[in-house]
Amino acid sequence: MPPKVKISKDQIVDAALEMVRGDGKLTLNARSLASALGCSTQPIFSNFENMETLRESVMARAYKSYLSFIEREVATEKYPPYKAFGMAYIRFAKEEKGLFKLLFMRDRTGEELSPAPDFEASVHMIMDANGFSKETAMRMHMEMWVCVHGIAVMHATSFLSLMRSLSAE
Repeated sequence: MPPKVKISKDQIVDAALEMVRGDGKLTLNARSLASALGCSTQPIFSNFENMETLRESVMARAYKSYLSFIEREVATEKYPPYKAFGMAYIRFAKEEKGLFKLLFMRDRTGEELSPAPDFEASVHMIMDANGFSKETAMRMHMEMWVCVHGIAVMHATSFLSLMRSLSAE
């Protein structure tokens, strides 16, 4: 009978997410993660086939955190839903720099690039609010997203801080 697993898959992903959140994605390796968990690397590789499968789980958890961030911003009803999506994206970059960089500032070479659920939702909001065709709404959203992403990157890299002026609205 194999020994009872004392460190769960969720605990490993939680610890990895905290490492990325605090130190950035470059620090995520088996040794540093094992050190953070206070164990050997054995529990990591007992729960995950390799570091790539662990990274995929961390990415999925980070994206779930991002979507929750958007839901909370929309729920405040401080802004109309479309604007709330953009404000949440910027706030996520400011408040969760490591996760933002992991999700939105990485090399996507070789990745299948399909529209994310928040992208599709944004396009439908524009279509519904303005009666635009899907093509027009997608173009408008892409142009808006380029601006919002630029502002978010400036926050994530501590290049610029506009949050006081954004909070005052």
